[in-house]
Amino acid sequence: MTIDDLDVRLIRLMRSSPNLPVVEMARRLGAARGTVQARLDRLDRDGVITGFGPDVGAAAVGHGVLAFTTLEIAQGSGGQIVDGLREVPEVLEVHAVTGPGDLHLKVVARSNDHLHEVLERVLALPGITRTRTQLALHTWIDRSMADLIARFSPD
Repeated sequence: MTIDDLDVRLIRLMRSSPNLPVVEMARRLGAARGTVQARLDRLDRDGVITGFGPDVGAAAVGHGVLAFTTLEIAQGSGGQIVDGLREVPEVLEVHAVTGPGDLHLKVVARSNDHLHEVLERVLALPGITRTRTQLALHTWIDRSMADLIARFSPD
């Protein structure tokens, strides 16, 4: 899909002012309301915009521990393990990866003790042969795809 300057400006505006009505977005962008609505519909339909909800800070809601866990799994058990990981709400992301390990998880917890409990639930899933967990001490860069797309537009 091709994203043009109006799409980029629209995404940027939605990131900076997420609660604007379409008519106000159109006014600020200098475009017709129907054009802006059609762009929103297309961006949503084509999967460019994947959500309209607020971003939530994990630490602000009591989940200040961030960890990344790599799982090595038995051959053929990936689907069953991923289904099990869906049932662990603290597992925010699961990626199939190359290199050492098979699955890479982004996990949040309230404390190190809570992280231990979360990892025990993960380890209880059949088919996991080895894990490695790293704690994030600090996040220096935290971007989204919307931030990347916003860089395409000249200012």
